Amino acid sequence: MSAVKMDGKALSDKVRGSILAETEALKKKGVTPGLAVIIVGNDPASEIYVRNKEKACAACGFYSEKYALPAQTTQDELLGLIDQLNRSPQISGILCQLPVPDHISEQAVINAIDPKKDVDAFHPVNVGRIMVGSFDFAPCTPAGVMELLDEYGIDPKGRECVVVGRSNIVGKPMGMLLLHRHGTVTICHSRTQNLAEVCRRADILVAAVGKAGFITPDMIKDGAVVIDVGINRDANGKVCGDVDPAVMDKAAFMTPVPGGAGPMTITMLMKNTLTAAKLQNGL
Repeated sequence: MSAVKMDGKALSDKVRGSILAETEALKKKGVTPGLAVIIVGNDPASEIYVRNKEKACAACGFYSEKYALPAQTTQDELLGLIDQLNRSPQISGILCQLPVPDHISEQAVINAIDPKKDVDAFHPVNVGRIMVGSFDFAPCTPAGVMELLDEYGIDPKGRECVVVGRSNIVGKPMGMLLLHRHGTVTICHSRTQNLAEVCRRADILVAAVGKAGFITPDMIKDGAVVIDVGINRDANGKVCGDVDPAVMDKAAFMTPVPGGAGPMTITMLMKNTLTAAKLQNGL
């Protein structure tokens, strides 16, 4: 048995097509979704992400602004820019690329963004709304995973769902989104005992640990759905996920890396920005 490859690239193209169509309809009503992206310092990985976000905005018909600030930018200067963007009618969504330099508080940056423009869904108000299940935005990677499950007709209802990783960006919100869809959720982390045993219970396993090939075939039950959101580099510098590719032979469905969950992340950012534009204009 070899797993069905869950094609995030194809789904991303499909979703972006519907976002573009909706954007064109909004423009006829005088509304153009706008995304502001801020990057502080010159982290090469962040620069690639920002470039991809700019391309995605163009593909979806959005207005976009990019602010590339020097590494020595002060926290007050950055918060001043965010305040200006909070008040700009052209900007529906604000994203500050993390990490920021050490002298700037990440939490202060997250807290400064207006929750209605927080298209990353990191603000405590949006985190709380995800917790209680009445949210407008979900963090982009977990939201993309849910779209992939829906596309392949995989319903978490009543199934054992195991999330490996407890970050605020992926692991915790992923667990909540699966729980809202009636999955029975276990969130594992570095101190989980008998990790392999817990993983083997999973009907749906989401790997978000940031360690290349961490999930091995002996940790997967036959016929499981395996979602790999890790993006790492192996010893040869090749992009790889958190899941050993040999798991393909045991799983029923699996996301490849690259081309699985990755393309959906930026697409969900576009979807959140569209949602923000509609809400801000009472549409």
